[in-house]
Amino acid sequence: MIRQSVIFDVGRVLFDWDLRYLFAKLIDDTDELEWFVINVVTPGWHFQHDAGRPLAEMVPERKAAFPDHAPLIDAYATRFNETIPGPMPGSLELVERLDAAGVPLFAITNFGHEFWEAFRPTQPVFDRFRDIIVSGTERLMKPDPAIYALAIERFGIDPAGAIFIDDNAANVAGAESAGIAGHQFVDAPRLEAELTARGYLSA
Repeated sequence: MIRQSVIFDVGRVLFDWDLRYLFAKLIDDTDELEWFVINVVTPGWHFQHDAGRPLAEMVPERKAAFPDHAPLIDAYATRFNETIPGPMPGSLELVERLDAAGVPLFAITNFGHEFWEAFRPTQPVFDRFRDIIVSGTERLMKPDPAIYALAIERFGIDPAGAIFIDDNAANVAGAESAGIAGHQFVDAPRLEAELTARGYLSA
């Protein structure tokens, strides 16, 4: 059993993410952009893919509902990596420091299976992780207690020696209910201070 470990979320902890990063390239008018992400390609609809629903079902259904926006809906499916503009400042450096210190690293991410298959190969930082649980692959989403139970079993970790980092308070609370310490991510300096205080990083 692994006595001490750090478990990361991916979106808005390691990498920035927002549907607007892609669609701002395709929709010039800001009001129209906001209407589109509130009514057509919405976070709620996108989360169906995170939960395991395949794009082959989601995309044709959405295009049928919004035929005037079919090319933009296609762009969601084919250009999703453009919704992820780059790392959150300082986060990947913390991953590198933890890895260099020999701390076992894991991740639990709400991420569509097909989108993960396209994104994961572009980011060598994930080579530092021993295992990553992807919601769309497992068809389990944070903060479902089952995803944390799966992580504890599959990672082979002692929950009492682990910390889970997520930007979403409900996801952090889910980890804490499974006996894992939680940190709600705001920025890398605050995370660094927490990891140092808990002994995962040296001062």
